[in-house]
Amino acid sequence: MYKTSIRGKLIEGDKSLSQISHEILAPIDAKTPRWWYIAMTVSLAMFGWGLYCKYITITQGIGTWGVNNTIGWGWAIINFVWWIGIGHAGTAFSIFLLILRQKWRTAINRAAEAMTVVAVFCASLFPLLHMGRPWLFFFIFPYPNTRGPLWVNFNSPLFWDFVAISAYMLISASFWYFGMVPDFATIRDTTKSKVKKAVYGFFAFGWTGSSKEWLRFEGLSFVLGGIAAVLVVSVHSIVSTDFAVSVEPGWHTTIFPPYFVVGAIFSGFAMVLTLVTLMRKLYKMNDFITDSHVDAVCRILVFISLIMGTAYLTEIFMAWYSGSQYEMYTFFQNRITGEYAFQFWAMFVFNALMPQLFWFKSVRKRLWIVFIISILINVGMWYERFNIVITSLSKNYLPANWASYSPSIIEIGFFVGTLGMFAAGVLLFFRYIPMIAVSEIKSVAKFNNEIQPTQHHE
Repeated sequence: MYKTSIRGKLIEGDKSLSQISHEILAPIDAKTPRWWYIAMTVSLAMFGWGLYCKYITITQGIGTWGVNNTIGWGWAIINFVWWIGIGHAGTAFSIFLLILRQKWRTAINRAAEAMTVVAVFCASLFPLLHMGRPWLFFFIFPYPNTRGPLWVNFNSPLFWDFVAISAYMLISASFWYFGMVPDFATIRDTTKSKVKKAVYGFFAFGWTGSSKEWLRFEGLSFVLGGIAAVLVVSVHSIVSTDFAVSVEPGWHTTIFPPYFVVGAIFSGFAMVLTLVTLMRKLYKMNDFITDSHVDAVCRILVFISLIMGTAYLTEIFMAWYSGSQYEMYTFFQNRITGEYAFQFWAMFVFNALMPQLFWFKSVRKRLWIVFIISILINVGMWYERFNIVITSLSKNYLPANWASYSPSIIEIGFFVGTLGMFAAGVLLFFRYIPMIAVSEIKSVAKFNNEIQPTQHHE
């Protein structure tokens, strides 16, 4: 039994079911605010620059990037891993909290799932263009063909990434979409616009809300959730083996799969916190996304941050304990004190130390501090991927191969373009899709009402 006296209310204001529908769906029928147009213009400008950089990459080749013979993986792979990590939040957030039957997830899971779909799509662009000839992308499909037949290299991390991304994209999009079907039906039945009634009615699949439909809906949620739970762990484990199967110093380690999975959930939850604070501030959703919701996510981030700090210290300890001069050089002379010391310490401070501020309730109560820390966590996670990719490649076993790396303006533009695409996707989600799951919020509204008479009577 959920006790509001201990854990706080799930919904503020003792709202009726019709009030819940009206308030959550209000932004869809309301006039588009001015800030939305400004934000969308900026996002599309960023996306346009990204498209130009993609065009240059495709027409002129990978030589327009800052990569070289020694560092063949540059910003493209860094950003691929970073976006995949952010994309883990929605599924991890929804699935694990669904399985653990955490009622407070209902106000946040829709935004987390939307973020997942957009982030995974952003991530998929980087390995696609990194191929050099993206128009031949179908060569990585394992199917009988007339090219010999020429089969894929099943030992190639590129093929593993393809399988992981495509499976994860499919299951995440399915889980997100099917969860919205009852809400689409609600919009269909309540909107006065004939166009919206037709569009949302099409996507509602004829949903009527019968008992049989709800039973099948909940059954499907748990089935998709069970499949997705396995994918959450396997996808980033596969991404980690892109590095771990090599013999490069700093990469050839068994800690990478759990380290990557926890890091992905960490960055994803931080991005969820960023979106949640924006939803509260911009759309006045304080009654549905309460202080208790923000507090719960902050507590989870503190816990995961401790795991991340432990992983960083474990890596450093094992580099020393191994006695390998290559490992010790990579960590102690190249990362901690060397050429990439700034990136290492930015990673350590933002990911392992700064989230410890969430131990203090006064910090968790201040939304602007929470917002800033959530942004800095993802900056730190980006630096983590930079440390993993660049520092190990820049100084490998043969000093004659050592080289430095700095991204070209084309690589930077490509990344900025994906940021614009992500922001545009989130803005469209805010505008045209219920940002909070109406049906799920209604299902937990009873917990508010059940406890209130008892408290009043006492």
